[in-house]
Amino acid sequence: MNKMKNRYVVIMAGGRGERFWPQSRLKKPKHLLPIVGDLPMLAQTVERLKELVSPEQVFVITNAEQRDAVLESCPALLPERVIGEPQGRDTAAAVGLAALLVDKVDPGAAFALLPADHVIEDDAGFCKVLAGAFEAAEKSEVLVTIGIRPDFPSTGYGYLKQGSQEESTGNLPVYKVERFVEKPNLENAEKYLQEGGYFWNAGMFVWRPDVILGAIQKHAPELSTGLNNLADSWQQSGSIEEAMANVYPELKKISIDFAVMEKAQEVVMLESAFDWDDVGEWPAIARHYSADEKGNVFKGAGVALDATGNLTYAEPGHTISLLGVKDLIVVQSGDATLVCHKDCAQQVKELAQQVCLENPELS
Repeated sequence: MNKMKNRYVVIMAGGRGERFWPQSRLKKPKHLLPIVGDLPMLAQTVERLKELVSPEQVFVITNAEQRDAVLESCPALLPERVIGEPQGRDTAAAVGLAALLVDKVDPGAAFALLPADHVIEDDAGFCKVLAGAFEAAEKSEVLVTIGIRPDFPSTGYGYLKQGSQEESTGNLPVYKVERFVEKPNLENAEKYLQEGGYFWNAGMFVWRPDVILGAIQKHAPELSTGLNNLADSWQQSGSIEEAMANVYPELKKISIDFAVMEKAQEVVMLESAFDWDDVGEWPAIARHYSADEKGNVFKGAGVALDATGNLTYAEPGHTISLLGVKDLIVVQSGDATLVCHKDCAQQVKELAQQVCLENPELS
């Protein structure tokens, strides 16, 4: 696959990964950890793109507190293309910032916007679909997304409703997106799976800067005004960091889905032809590691006696021992330990926030 110099990737790497507390912390969150595999999740994402773009064509938008750790995890990245937001303003502001960054270095070039922490084993399949998405974005004034074919009725993801085929690109069909669907209840998720034509929204997009900035102007004018102020401040000061410090706190805090994607008509999608897992909470780890005969999964050292269906994580030098317990998550990391039932995994974020409010040093 030929690398094209006028294609870029912007990786979103600013989250805190609180559902993976206590391993994931503010200064070293999920995307900077080897949650699955041997490399940090962000480093895996950069590595996955190597057949499509060079490291110097990759931007990372993170937060100011994590910028140094990002550069340490991915030394091949250009430091000037690792941007630390002074504060989080949700994904729409980050998308606008990404468009300004790409347009500054290569006006009119298309760029992909990708999360930092997804697990994809089929790098070649992923790059093939992403290359097709680039072609679609380069040919037309469209907002391109990639839909993941669901294999179970998830209530944790938003969905895309696939419409008619618009065209083909790179031997891959491109479909109209009829609508974006918010995270459904179980009944509706089962209905979507039975009906077919619904895909998980994985938050992977490709577009040209002028197209996405035009869509923001049309559907989120308040944010568009703030982004124009950001661009003006950048031009006057010559420093994106100084411009962000001046303008970022005033930007409207809203997700790109709410601000643009759910309203826009010019949205198309390509189907994924690769494996995908967003590994959104601790139980997802079990999908990527072997279990013992009782269904226990150990990442790190662990021993189980009369224990079934548990998941543990222990840092080097520690061993977790289980006796007579079932369906627990046990995580030892640094100065904190988590013990919870698998059914409560979604509440780990809430627990982490409470713990860190009372003990800020555990953030």
